[in-house]
Amino acid sequence: MSSSRLARALPRVPRLARPLSTEEPPPLRSLDDWSRLQLKRAEVGTLIDIFSKYGSNRTPQNTYKLRDAIRRPVPNATTSSLLAAGAHFGHATSRMNPNFMPYAYGVRAGSTIIDLDHTVPLLRRAANLVRAVAFAGGQILFVGTRPDLRQIVKSAAGRIGKQGYYISDRWIPGTLTNTAELYSPEVANETLATPDLVILLNPLKNITCIRECALTHVPTIAIVDSDTDPRLVMYPIPANDESPQTAEIVAGILSIAGREGLALRMEEEVIADENEQEEMDEEFWDAVEEAQFEEEQASST
Repeated sequence: MSSSRLARALPRVPRLARPLSTEEPPPLRSLDDWSRLQLKRAEVGTLIDIFSKYGSNRTPQNTYKLRDAIRRPVPNATTSSLLAAGAHFGHATSRMNPNFMPYAYGVRAGSTIIDLDHTVPLLRRAANLVRAVAFAGGQILFVGTRPDLRQIVKSAAGRIGKQGYYISDRWIPGTLTNTAELYSPEVANETLATPDLVILLNPLKNITCIRECALTHVPTIAIVDSDTDPRLVMYPIPANDESPQTAEIVAGILSIAGREGLALRMEEEVIADENEQEEMDEEFWDAVEEAQFEEEQASST
């Protein structure tokens, strides 16, 4: 059968029933056409009103996107953001540290799944610690020595301001425990200062840093994966330490907490200065009144 006969034999599909068409709809030539268009729009609007309550209220504006948490870090830890970043993926079960067992949810395809129900409260606890240290005027050091962590620790330290520092290349052994040999006495006594808190994004590559912090009694916060002993640091955060997205979220939450603590400290200083100024003003006017009273007493006598 030729193509022309086959085309005539096939049933013709109405114009309105075609799913895809590059043709424009026919123009409205009469009032009846306009009335039918209005009725069709009213029917569609009625169907939308009826079925919208049964569907999801998700829109492109209120749907969670991982890139938003990376570009604009969220101030609070949520399970959805950590899940989207892949924070629940651990290492193979053969590499799991026995002390990590309380933070393991289960096994999937031979890999350990981290329980994010433990991660969220521990991350919030760490954020409260960072906020308190920044409020007290302490120095906070971010350590991330992988190439994909360099910009993360730099941005995190920048959010805290003058109280934030970072190390992105390599931890020099003896930075905390042997400063006299590494630096001159003038630099060691005048410039260097022991950090009040150290945050590590890849702790296994910085075991020397953790040991030096333990020897110098510096508290540590670290992202701990399933192949790491959580007892190595004071405040472990069980999560995937090989995911830069997870590191970005954790560092963002902690750095924002530090910025909030710094803002509270500045607010307290402003209030203290205002109170001090008020006390000085009161003392001044009391002295003026006392001097005037003495002058009146002297003139009366």
